[in-house]
Amino acid sequence: MSAVDPLVKYGLKEGKHTSFPHALRETAAIAYLMGMGYDFMMARQTVESWEIDEMFYPHQPY
Repeated sequence: MSAVDPLVKYGLKEGKHTSFPHALRETAAIAYLMGMGYDFMMARQTVESWEIDEMFYPHQPY
């Protein structure tokens, strides 16, 4: 559980600045990459690189 603690804290902080649905999508993607062997920082940077204008895909509702 200590491995995902930074992710939980990041998701809660991110939700205050974007939206909680967006933050959950982002943290789920980061968690997936962490499960594939990425460390938190590399997973976060990778997911952030997928975003364009705070969205993961065109016409995202949140």
